[in-house]
Amino acid sequence: MRHPEFQYLDLLADVLARGDERIDRTGVGTKALFGAMMRFDLANGTAPILTTKRVFWKTAVKEMLWFLTGDTSLQTLLRENVRIWTDWPLDRYRRESGETISQDDFERRIVSDDSFAQKWGDLGPVYGKQWRRWLGADGREYDQIADVVRMLRENPASRRILFHAWNPPELAAMALPPCHMVYQFHVTSAGRLSCMMFQRSCDLLLGAPFNFVGASALLLMLAQQADLAPGEFIWAGGDVHLYRNHFAQAREQIARTPTPFPKMRLTRRPRSIDDYRIEDFEVADYTPQAAIKADVAV
Repeated sequence: MRHPEFQYLDLLADVLARGDERIDRTGVGTKALFGAMMRFDLANGTAPILTTKRVFWKTAVKEMLWFLTGDTSLQTLLRENVRIWTDWPLDRYRRESGETISQDDFERRIVSDDSFAQKWGDLGPVYGKQWRRWLGADGREYDQIADVVRMLRENPASRRILFHAWNPPELAAMALPPCHMVYQFHVTSAGRLSCMMFQRSCDLLLGAPFNFVGASALLLMLAQQADLAPGEFIWAGGDVHLYRNHFAQAREQIARTPTPFPKMRLTRRPRSIDDYRIEDFEVADYTPQAAIKADVAV
């Protein structure tokens, strides 16, 4: 059986070979294809943590746990040593203040200065706000994650078990509009939970590997909370692209051969979806090749 990671490597190669080359919002430029899908089986305990380069899986899981809290502060992430959201508020600070500041100095100020963090580290109503505190036209807040847990327990055959983050009135206030924007769930008659995630915009080299890990961690948590077994994680991409300054790195990764996916498991069962911590996740038998560095396009 062909290693499932080849789905990702083949997509990298396909984008390089057939992608439409355009100047994008960031000005960096991309090659892009529209519409792609991958399927990863989690039933045997494995998780799609790529092996052809090192993926810092704890960072991805910490980000997912942050989403689930409903928090939107960069300060919270930085205190967990998660730096993947810094580029956008840093860019805004440099533009609006006119100050030249390094990323390290900016992050130190966010962590140590609460008033500075409140002004410059608020990412706006991004994922967690929409997932946990969607503000309806009726003035009520809607907790989509709590609704998903409830439906998985009470009505697992429903075709309405999903949540999303594309809230048009609040998009302009977000540091970055949601990329992985819809998650839908399916429970088989045998009690296996699968998740399909639709990603409208996918930075294939840097973003997708983290998104695979975060969504897989979410599937494990929801399955545990609903007394279900993990099934498949299905990833669907809309605009799937490689930035021009990622082409060489993509070719380097394509040339590598995958090793077996690692195992991911939960070490305890918390009382609710709100009580998971990074220490609850264990990854075993992860033997990746070297990390591949690339710049984020802002």
